[in-house]
This record gives sequence, structure tokens and C-alpha cells, in this order.
Amino acid sequence: MEAGTKKQTTGSRTIADLLPRAAQIFADRVAIKHKVGGEWRDVTYAEVGEIVTEIALGLIDLGIERNERVCILANTRPEWTYADFAVTTAGAAVVPIYPTNAPEECEWVAGNSDAVAVICEDAGQAAKIEQVRGNLPHLRHIVLIDGDGSGELTLDDLRERGRSRDRAELEARTDDVKAEDPFTFIYTSGTTGPPKGCVLTHGNYRSVMDMVQERSIFESDDDLVYLFLPLAHAFALLVQLATVDRGVAIAYFGGDSKQIIPEIMEVKPTYLPSVPRIFEKLYTLALGQLSQDEIDTIREVGGKIQDLETHDEEVPQELRDRFAPLEPKAEFVRGLFGGRLRQAVTGAAPIAPEILEFFWGCGVPVLEGYGMTETSTSATASTIEDHKFGTVGRPMKGVEIKIADDGEVLIKGANIFRGYHKNADASFGAVEDGWLHTGDLGSIDEDGYLSITGRKKDIIITAGGKNLTPANFENDLKQSRWVSQCVMHGDRRPFPVALITLDEEEMGPWAAEHGITDASPAALAEDPQVRALIQAEVDRANAKLAQVEQVKRFVILDHDLSQETGELTPTLKVKRNVVNEKYATLFDDLYS
Repeated sequence: MEAGTKKQTTGSRTIADLLPRAAQIFADRVAIKHKVGGEWRDVTYAEVGEIVTEIALGLIDLGIERNERVCILANTRPEWTYADFAVTTAGAAVVPIYPTNAPEECEWVAGNSDAVAVICEDAGQAAKIEQVRGNLPHLRHIVLIDGDGSGELTLDDLRERGRSRDRAELEARTDDVKAEDPFTFIYTSGTTGPPKGCVLTHGNYRSVMDMVQERSIFESDDDLVYLFLPLAHAFALLVQLATVDRGVAIAYFGGDSKQIIPEIMEVKPTYLPSVPRIFEKLYTLALGQLSQDEIDTIREVGGKIQDLETHDEEVPQELRDRFAPLEPKAEFVRGLFGGRLRQAVTGAAPIAPEILEFFWGCGVPVLEGYGMTETSTSATASTIEDHKFGTVGRPMKGVEIKIADDGEVLIKGANIFRGYHKNADASFGAVEDGWLHTGDLGSIDEDGYLSITGRKKDIIITAGGKNLTPANFENDLKQSRWVSQCVMHGDRRPFPVALITLDEEEMGPWAAEHGITDASPAALAEDPQVRALIQAEVDRANAKLAQVEQVKRFVILDHDLSQETGELTPTLKVKRNVVNEKYATLFDDLYS
């Protein structure tokens, strides 16, 4: 533990004893800010400790055993955190499920992890589990956060049950947890097939928390984090853990994504973790107040001033004079972030360096990091003192990174996960001699900064940071007799779209039956009846996916993909990069 109260941490041994220690050490500090009836309410660490203790004892009363799995199916909110820490202190393992997941996807995560309980946000989420419950033989309990008197067990019921239990039972459970025990199973999209459950231990996440505290992202006791990221994602999870470890507060968004920016301005965070989409929106807001010349001056002149001041070097008066007329504009931009922001971090998807340079010039450090679920969220980070825009920073303390002969990024450290649950032979994410094969391509410069240059894997990461596995939709659509090929597109884009080709042999007879005289591929691609036919197939495939994964628009190509034109491999697999490049204009048109 660091000396003095300014940088004091819990000094927890595992994640199980993290919250109990925080509740003791930081008892009177605000742990949580959340909106109730439009007003921000505070919850102290001592109060959070009491809530978590009661829920944890309630879980023990239900018969939840050590190392059993409990799913949480809810949006980011204080109750997610209460449930998360309750499961963990009781010695069980949390398995998050995205609240946007379809029932079949919920079934896969709960079933593959052998979950014995699912904590659901409300009756709507519980209905998804009820729909597939017959396929979940290990599931014993469904618990509602927001109960509606439907007879289901609620979080409040658990607290009531917990009050009658001996607290020594919980302390014994917490003390019994070891660093090598599983802390959480996070299901992450693979390149093929259903999501794989990354088994992450208490030791994995305790090591990453130590790395984060080394970076001093929190400076004082009144620091505040604004959190809207899904806690089902590893990025938000690490932020939550690091915040509790330092005894600072989290302000949870009110649940409406349209209110994120107004809420940021209201709560005035000092630390803001986000995916690129929010920074892009903030950038767009700023652009409405500035000319292109002013933007360029802020990036160049403002950026130089920030660089010099950060390293305690003298700023030439000439630079200050050039920037002086733009200071009110820079102050406006700082105000969009609440005016108190010391650091923001962007992750989960790439972001344009120009945006980061602009914010830096305004005095708003938005820094990139890199990692994956398999590295317990993080592997590299940028700092205010040491960063290069366009790179994802340097390795965290205790992490080694090297580039394989084929350009793949390999990572070694105490943060590397234990493996995939029930999937030891998974091809992506294999660990050999301690080195995790990330599936990402990259380079390391002479100063040790890592740049990610591409992906060996085909996963699409949307502008909102959601990982999509295109194979799920593509393979489903290709089961249609009318479809030959399908390529999903959407990397760094707001939503997925698709390029579809027709099966000429099947479409000929269908066209004749429907009175279409010109059955050439080019004519069929434009025909309204054909479009309606394919739309129905797209709707069918979309129905099996979560909203965020559904293809919103598509284009029908006027010819099929082929090996001769370089779009298919000799084994007739689609060369995704070739298709993305060759049909870039068609994809762009789908977003216009």
C-alpha cells in the first residue's frame, strides 16, 4: 500500500476482499452517485459494504457454493455493482451477459458456464431466461433487480434473507478465495462459432489493478469517474475495480444514452473511460463552434503548448499569443467534458488520431490503451506524460510484448487469462510458452510504443466498441437457397451492413415463376421483388441476433464473388479485406 491517504489503496489480496476492505478503509467517502427522480444521490462506501454483505449472505442462504457461476443480465447501474461484488465475496464467479443479447445468446452463456443463478434487471430480461430455461439444467434461481410482484425472487428478498445469516459465514468464504480461483467468466466473440468464455482469475485482475495504480490515474480523494460503458464488458469492469481500490466515486449514467453528454457536463468527472463514439460526438459538437483554421491551430499550437507544459518546459510567448484568441473556444471544449477532467481513456475500438490531437490541444487528454478480455482488459496504456497519438501506448508494468515473425502481437504477463471454459483447443488466443497470441497485427517503435496495424481475426468492432462475429449472420444467411455469398461490414462504423450475392441457379426459376423476364444477375440485383425476398431472409437471420448485431442495410451485388477475381480463396473462403477494399464505395453508400 502506498504511503499517505492521497494514494492509499485497499491492498486487497484478491477481488473477493476488495469491497469489504474498501468499505472499512473508505467508509465515509462517496462510492456511488446515481440518479433517482432526476436528482443525483450519493451512497457511501460503508453503505455499499452493507448492501453487498446482505446480498452475499442471501446468495449463501440460497445455497450458492464456492466457484459456482452466477450470471448478471442487466444494464450498467449501481445494482449491477452490488450483485457483482456480492457474488464475488461469497466465493462464486460472475458471468456477465449483455442486456442486449437475444434469448438464444443468453442461453449459450448461461448454459456453457453451467450457471446456477441469473440476476436479471427486470421481468423483461427474466423472460429471456424463462424462454430457454428448459435448456439450462444447472439453473436453480432467477433473481430480479427490479421486482414487480410477479413472484420471482428479488434482490431485496436476498438482502432480507441475508440479514438472518451469520456474517462470519461470509468472512470465511471471502478468506477462502485464492489468487488462482476464477473471478469471472467473460464471453467474448471468436472468429468462428459461438462466444468463448474467458476464465479470468482473482490473481489476473489483482495484477492489472496494481498496474493501473502504478499509472496514477487518480490523484485525489474527490476524483470522480463517470461510467456508462456496459459492465458486461471487461473495460468497464476494470474501471470499476480500480476505482473501488482507490476509494473514489463512480457516477453511473441514468440509463439513457442520449443523456450521456449532458450528464458528463453535470457531474464533472475527473476521469472518463469511453469508446470512440462518445468522443466522436463531442468532437462534432466542438466542430460546430470552430472553423477549419481554428481546428488546425488548436491541434498544432495548442498541442505544442500542452506538450511543453506537461514536461515543465517554458512555453514561448509567441505560441501563447497565437493561441490566446482560441482560449475561449478551448474552454468551451473543456466545458463539454464538465470542466474538471484530468484524463479520459478510449478503448475497445480504434479512434482517429486527429480527434485526440484536437482534444489534447484544448487541454483535454484523451489517451488510447490496448488490451483484450484475455489480458484481463489491459496490456498497454498511454499517460499524460508519455504518449504518441496513433499508438496505443507502452506495455503496463510487468507486461511483455513482442511481435511474431508474421506480425502478430504476442503478450506475456500475470494478467494473461487461464484459458477458455470447455474450449482448451480454441485456435484464437492460444497461449504458448506463456505468450498469448492475440490475433492482432502490430509494430513496436524505437521508444517502445505499440501500434495496432490490423487483425488476423475477422471480428468486427463497431464505432460503439461492440465486438461482432460476422460469421454468425453470414453463415445463417447463406443457408438461404437464394443467397450465394454474404459479407458483413461494420468495423469502426456505427452499425453492421452487408454485401449479398445471389445464387444464380436458384434465382432463375424463381424469377420465371414471378414474371421477371430479365433474370440476369445485374437485373435481379435491382428488382424490387428480389429485394423484398432478400429482405425477408435478412430479417430471419437478424431475429436470432441481439439488436446491436443486426444488419441494418444491405446491397445486392450484380455478380457473384469468385476465385478468379481474387475475392475467394482456393477453398472458396471470402477474402474479407479484398471485399472491403474492392467494394468500399458500395459500403460507404450504405452509410450515407
